[in-house]
Amino acid sequence: MMNPEPSYRRTDHKLIIYQLLPRLFGNLSQTNRPYGSREENGCGTLSGIDTPALRAIRELGCTHVWLTGIIDHATCTDHSFDGKPASPSETVKGRAGSPYAIRDYYSIAPDLSSGAGNGILEFRDLIARCHDQGLQVIIDHVPNHVARTYRSTQRPAGAMDLGAQDKPNLGFRLENDFYYLGPEALQLPEAAYGHARQQRPEDFQPSFVEQPARATGNDIFHINPGPDDWYETIKLNYGRSPQGQFLGHPGMPLWQKMRDILMFWADQGIAGFRCDMAAMVPPQYWDWVIREVRERHPALLFIAELYAPEEYETYLKAGFDYLYDKVGFYDTLRNVMTGVESAGALSRTWQQSGGFDHRMLRFVENHDEQRIASVHFCGGPEPGIPGMAAALFMHKGPVLFYSGQESGESGDESCGFSGEDGRTTLFDYWGLTRHQAWMNGGSFDGGSLDPSQQRILHEYGSLMRLASTEDVVRYGEFFDLQYAQEHGPHYDTSRCYSFLRHGSGSTLLFVLWFTEESSSLHVRIPALALSLSPLKDADMIRISSGPTPGAGDRTMAAAAIMETGIPFQAEAWSCTIFRLIPC
Repeated sequence: MMNPEPSYRRTDHKLIIYQLLPRLFGNLSQTNRPYGSREENGCGTLSGIDTPALRAIRELGCTHVWLTGIIDHATCTDHSFDGKPASPSETVKGRAGSPYAIRDYYSIAPDLSSGAGNGILEFRDLIARCHDQGLQVIIDHVPNHVARTYRSTQRPAGAMDLGAQDKPNLGFRLENDFYYLGPEALQLPEAAYGHARQQRPEDFQPSFVEQPARATGNDIFHINPGPDDWYETIKLNYGRSPQGQFLGHPGMPLWQKMRDILMFWADQGIAGFRCDMAAMVPPQYWDWVIREVRERHPALLFIAELYAPEEYETYLKAGFDYLYDKVGFYDTLRNVMTGVESAGALSRTWQQSGGFDHRMLRFVENHDEQRIASVHFCGGPEPGIPGMAAALFMHKGPVLFYSGQESGESGDESCGFSGEDGRTTLFDYWGLTRHQAWMNGGSFDGGSLDPSQQRILHEYGSLMRLASTEDVVRYGEFFDLQYAQEHGPHYDTSRCYSFLRHGSGSTLLFVLWFTEESSSLHVRIPALALSLSPLKDADMIRISSGPTPGAGDRTMAAAAIMETGIPFQAEAWSCTIFRLIPC
């Protein structure tokens, strides 16, 4: 059977995905003690993502919510009341634990629910609230590795647990769910014990033994993972030998188990999966499992976290709708925002897109990357405005917006396991102060932000609402104008980037200004761009100072636009948008 028509062809809107960690999103506590417990530092819950919160996300222009860290993962917090005792602390990064060290694929993280057994019910209620606000839900699927302490207590009746039928004496075997490394015990790095002592010095006693040792999640096939390895996780076996030979097939127990897990969550009413480190799992598995799941849920989205451009085509053919655009778009944009590269470097990102442009997910922040406002990145939130405009308007593909970006979160705190590295912690219980100001006691209106932060919130909302509603952004063609400005006396190609989106009778001009100084600019539109757009054969062109015609309109001759350019004032760290109308 052929794959169903890809869901990216069926959408009638540009996908703008709001990523949030429920543990952080709804937390109003400001205690913020490094290595603090759940009781000390607080923790958001699924019920805390309420209707006002979702309405605010929708009003930003978002179409989807990516709920990060909802599946039960290893944690130092004791949830014995829910059948989930604390994991040994040397197998947990941080006190709250990594959302990507799953300990039960069938369970909601008990940190996020209100009581024993309520997690899945509260998750279904959250999905219903999202749908009521016109939002679809995406969740993580973490297929490559699980927590060292994985054990499913919530799996359906008759379902076999991971590793239950393994033969540990056979190191690599297609019927084994894990890779076994011989008779020796696992030797965790000293850093694992050091972090654990910091978390609970009063009662820390190393208690975890794994013998025989199993391979570590980031393809470590020996018993001594290092401090920078994913030592808290175990690699899953999809049929690729430790030497790299692929022998897997759909009859493998793990393939069957993972299909059933995907089907379980798809049946809850979600819109799709963001698949963690998808390229560490063989494409043959993805080709099979995506077809299997789409037999029941044909419109389900699959987004791959993927960092190797040479593998893009392979994973798209395997059934993924969208792939991460980090090594092309994000890395280049970051260099432009920080002044390492000229703004013209953005031209390279579409020139090298390989025909996959509309199937790449763009972002300026996510949980793996440093915050724009961090001293490790831009040192303030303002550069995020032209940066996000590039992500939103240069392409037809989806865009990711990370919770806290709208309020200028900096990530510059040492939270415990998460040091002062410019990233919002994944591993600790923590309250995000600027995000809490946006929450404004549960109103989610930004009322407690200062004026400069409110301006950032307003700018982001304006850009995302335009992207989610303007047809030419969703379907129109792209025309890079940078080459036409190279010899212009009133245009700085190192700090300014301009382009058109045109089609269906509409033309928008975008000018992105990547510096803190304002300047008077002229943007020229070459004859070729005019001839390919709805402006063709126009002698006079009306220019609206914004995407909607208004009182500030002016008219210029097409010849003047080609020769001297459209004059305007570029403000610090800005995106200026003009609608061009033939007349």
